[in-house]
Amino acid sequence: MTAVAAIVFWLSAGLLVYTHLGYPVALSALVRIKRQPRSRRHETAGSKPVPTVSLIVPAYDEEEVIAAKVANALALDYPRDRLQVIVASDGSSDATVERAREAGAGLVLDLPAGGKVAALNAAAEHAAGDVLAFSDANSTWSRDALRRLVAPFADPGVGYVCGQVRFTDPEGDNLEGAYWRYEMAVREMESGLAGVTAGNGAIYAVRRDAYLHLDASGSHDLSFPFLLAKRRLRSLYAPGARAEEKMVPTVEGELARKRRMMVGLWDIVLGEGMLSPRGYPPLYAFELFSHRVLRYLSPLLHLLALLANALLLGSGWLYVATFALQLGLLAAALLGRAVPLAPLRIARYYVLTTASIAAGLWDRWRGGASGRWQKAEGTR
Repeated sequence: MTAVAAIVFWLSAGLLVYTHLGYPVALSALVRIKRQPRSRRHETAGSKPVPTVSLIVPAYDEEEVIAAKVANALALDYPRDRLQVIVASDGSSDATVERAREAGAGLVLDLPAGGKVAALNAAAEHAAGDVLAFSDANSTWSRDALRRLVAPFADPGVGYVCGQVRFTDPEGDNLEGAYWRYEMAVREMESGLAGVTAGNGAIYAVRRDAYLHLDASGSHDLSFPFLLAKRRLRSLYAPGARAEEKMVPTVEGELARKRRMMVGLWDIVLGEGMLSPRGYPPLYAFELFSHRVLRYLSPLLHLLALLANALLLGSGWLYVATFALQLGLLAAALLGRAVPLAPLRIARYYVLTTASIAAGLWDRWRGGASGRWQKAEGTR
């Protein structure tokens, strides 16, 4: 029994350390070995004309921000005759549709409520562009963002590109901005190796003929990169394509946001074939296992490490120390709510965001994956 507990403990703890710390180190080493030249990443489009683009903005009760979003889209440094702006309203009950039309959107779809992905699918059917770009209604793009976002599509082997999202208004105790700086660094290395394993809703694009119609519970951010990899299309990160969004002010709000996002996660992982190695290039399979699968298993790995460690408490001082470290992490997370010290806030953010994965699974089991969406409080 002790031997089994030791194997479970060290395996679980080792995988947790690897996915958060070891993987970025290994990724950095592999990128240096590969030494892919930046010219292949298509930072510039050369003399070829830029592709026609349909910029799609899904919206649900976004009357506060939709006019500004349309204005931001129309002000992009991109030929106006090659840009179509589409607002897809998912059953909005406010003035979203009217304000989008007044702001000058080229096409406004007043759709019945069906969820974000259903709205995206409907907009893609109406899109005229060779490239479909997507943005949240509360995202603000830099003036050159669209040019930088579509430049990699000069390579016919590229199917998907995501840009860099920066979070503003950092007041409060949410550390999502710090997490995203870490995540973007990992994403840039993945892009230089075999392709990114996930995107973001603020700024991304897909080749029109590579667009995939997902189920209502799906997610472009999580599904497109791995599904396109199975079709031998690369998914890249374009750090020069920048967008900004307001951050959820509190870590509790971030937990609620991530919990909603994670409801459909297991349909993607289990139902869409993420776990099946069939069709993946070897390096991309390595990335997906290290960055996605192990991250999604982290609540289970933490639980196994804690329980196995408890069974090993009579086996020497080392297990007493590791058990104390685990309890210390939980205690720091509890204290982080009342004591605004950076280490305690980091512990709290980590514990709550890890718990959101398990909470999303619980919600999925209880109520299914409806595909409906809710705006995160404080982000408009």
